[in-house]
Amino acid sequence: MADDKNGRENQADQEMQRQREREIEAELQRGDEPEPPVDTSTLAFFETELDTVAFPATGAEIVETVGDREIEAETGVYTVAELLPETDVETFESPAAVRTRVQRPTIASAMKRIVEAAAGIEQADFRTSQREAYERTFLELQAIDAVDDDEGISVVRDWVVEQIDKKGKLPGSRDVRRRAAKYCRANGYQVSNDEWLGV
Repeated sequence: MADDKNGRENQADQEMQRQREREIEAELQRGDEPEPPVDTSTLAFFETELDTVAFPATGAEIVETVGDREIEAETGVYTVAELLPETDVETFESPAAVRTRVQRPTIASAMKRIVEAAAGIEQADFRTSQREAYERTFLELQAIDAVDDDEGISVVRDWVVEQIDKKGKLPGSRDVRRRAAKYCRANGYQVSNDEWLGV
């Protein structure tokens, strides 16, 4: 990159983007998520069952191998096939990445629907940062809407799938946050401008 004003600005923009991605990843990996995680012993046993899968692996490969495996959470019992997208659009780098996804069943099933809808888009590009931003939006909705059976997650998930069907592309993460904020405000939840949903 050239050492001129434009080069320095581009470098600064790229560093800001990397920092945002790191912050989103750190937020997603926090231990204080609102949904009670799946029991750690259940997750540890599940992770050992993934030894038969060659990583990196697509969602379709994982579902084919262990899709009927049940995972018990406080919100119910789910099969892996209900939580992971059965497509080649999304790749998991390790058993730990799969474990992280399935420990939040409500969010995992919402992401499954979105990723499978996006698989029908020609040249779909579901970047890691965009996926993580969607997940963080769902986490925020879950924290706000903890007593309402995660209705906000369903509303936003269905809106995203509808946008994919209508426009043939994934809505931007900012648009998803706006839709989530609209849902919150319409249902009496306060969203301030300095919060994730406050766009």
